[in-house]
Amino acid sequence: MADAQSVMFPDAQSLAPTRDAINSNSTLLQAAKAFREHMEQKGFSPHTIKAFYGDLRLVRRFFGEDVPVSALGTDDLNRYLYWLQYERGIPCSPKSYARRVTTLKSFFGWLHSIQATPFDPAAKIIHQKITTPLPKILQDDEVDRLLEVTEKHISARKSDPRPHLLASLLLQTGIKKAECMRLTEDDFENSDPGNPTVLIRYQDPRLIHKERRLPVSPEVLDTLAQYVAIYKPTERLFECTPRNLEYVLTDAANEAQLPNGASFEMLRWTCAFRDFRDGMPHTKLQEKLGLSKVTFRETLKKLEKILNGDTE
Repeated sequence: MADAQSVMFPDAQSLAPTRDAINSNSTLLQAAKAFREHMEQKGFSPHTIKAFYGDLRLVRRFFGEDVPVSALGTDDLNRYLYWLQYERGIPCSPKSYARRVTTLKSFFGWLHSIQATPFDPAAKIIHQKITTPLPKILQDDEVDRLLEVTEKHISARKSDPRPHLLASLLLQTGIKKAECMRLTEDDFENSDPGNPTVLIRYQDPRLIHKERRLPVSPEVLDTLAQYVAIYKPTERLFECTPRNLEYVLTDAANEAQLPNGASFEMLRWTCAFRDFRDGMPHTKLQEKLGLSKVTFRETLKKLEKILNGDTE
């Protein structure tokens, strides 16, 4: 409960302008704060919010925090982008430059959509295309070799089901590293023994839309039982650092003689590709991977290129 002093003297955050308060006379600082609120309300990831707001801090540094948003035109924004690349004195990588262009387009596009600016000055900015290499995946025979190696660790004299549980889980669900690290034993559901599932949870209310229940094979539940009996986790399923689990995958990949190794990211993409190749409906694949529509469109393009044998 707020005390009397906090009610009489609200902090700066509580005074941040809302979308309805932004107009053509609003300053860059006021608009940036309102845009951050907008991103939070729309469920943008914390990483995206932090990156975009940091980019807008640079914009405010260049133009001044008190300049009205309606005073900036396309020529002004191009002048800012030139400064970023050639005059700031700090290297701006192609990836960072592209994201900062995206920030400008998102920010000023939003301002125009709420009629805070008479036109969108960022609409005509050229978005330089960045060519990034396609993600690496495991071929079917490499998947088989990896699982053969991890399964041998279960039947070894000193049984260790962790590599097989981890590899099988990632290949079947395609979950992210952070999602994997949040798993608990209770997230696995076996009420229908022939169709077990795992619940991918999110504690942040803004990301609740990413929660999903994914099918796993009965074998995963068998391996899970062996794992729990040996490791006895008390809270999270994998009570170690993410780096430790990366080492588990690296060691298994070396043992299976996989030329490109294995990682969380590679197994996620391998799972996505196999589902895509096998005809999983796009809406179902998007839901399985927990991706937004925009990100999934880019993912589909990459999956199509991999399927067609493109190299980049």
